[in-house]
Amino acid sequence: MKRWLGNLAALLGSAAVMALLFEGACRTVLNSGTQYHIEMWKYAVQLKRISANPEIGHEHVPGGVARLMDAEVRINKDGLRDREHPPAKAPGEVRILMLGDSTMFGWGVKQDETIAKHVEQALNKDAPDPFVEVINSGVGNYNTAMEVAYFLERGVATKPDVVVLNYFINDAEPTPIYRDVPWWARHFYAYAVLGGAWDGFKRRMSGAEQDYKAYYAGLYSAPGWERAQAAIAKLAEVCRAQGIRLIISNIPEMHELKPYAFPDVQKKIEDVAKAVGAEYVDLLPAVENEDPASMWVTVPDPHPNAKATKLLGDYLAAYLAAHPTAAAKD
Repeated sequence: MKRWLGNLAALLGSAAVMALLFEGACRTVLNSGTQYHIEMWKYAVQLKRISANPEIGHEHVPGGVARLMDAEVRINKDGLRDREHPPAKAPGEVRILMLGDSTMFGWGVKQDETIAKHVEQALNKDAPDPFVEVINSGVGNYNTAMEVAYFLERGVATKPDVVVLNYFINDAEPTPIYRDVPWWARHFYAYAVLGGAWDGFKRRMSGAEQDYKAYYAGLYSAPGWERAQAAIAKLAEVCRAQGIRLIISNIPEMHELKPYAFPDVQKKIEDVAKAVGAEYVDLLPAVENEDPASMWVTVPDPHPNAKATKLLGDYLAAYLAAHPTAAAKD
């Protein structure tokens, strides 16, 4: 009996040592600063929390600071990756509120390299004094319904003159149901590494990794797309009632650009914009002649990098300059 207990203790001790060594390797060797699953896990545990509003789902922790994909991320007191914005606009100022997901948040780029900041910089370039204020309310893993829920609860209070709903192809995904995660899942890097490996294995076995086109196409025959349309209609209704100009900007999926892999989704978004009386801007022309991989954050991660966000932001700014924004309300 004593021998058996001794063997069991030795086995458990060895397992504990191996687990600690693996955790150490995850924190050092595998923690390169650009390993997608680790960086997304850091984002979730360091900068996100469950929202009190289940329609919003999750939100940023005000005042949070982290380094993600080798880029510093600072969250302001309002839970946005942006500088602090005063509640009231300056006289004559035009305020633009950008709604969006991780692409608008600026995954993998610096704060002044986000699409929102490129729009602001371009529109104020030749002005004697800055007169356009662009607020970046992008949050990673939001869908359209969550973005609109954020706007209805908080964004409308910023009193924007213009709202730009920046649509990405996966914004028709359903809103997740959130639950608190256990302590070990929030503190052990091994959780992120093993979870990422398991997710990748499942994707390879199911064919989803190779057939991302089928996955995206499937979203548009599922309830999430119906909910996205309803959310856009509600956003348009509130904007009309508040005298806010609404623009729907379609951000292209960056795997294949010319010919573009999802023209049918482009048409769906344009049709929805037309149906609700919103302006529609397709940002594909900004990037379609570029090598797609040259604009990814990393080769496995096709989020727009700094080169791509500048092209996209400058294109949207050119549209806004060519179609002047609504007069600011004093």
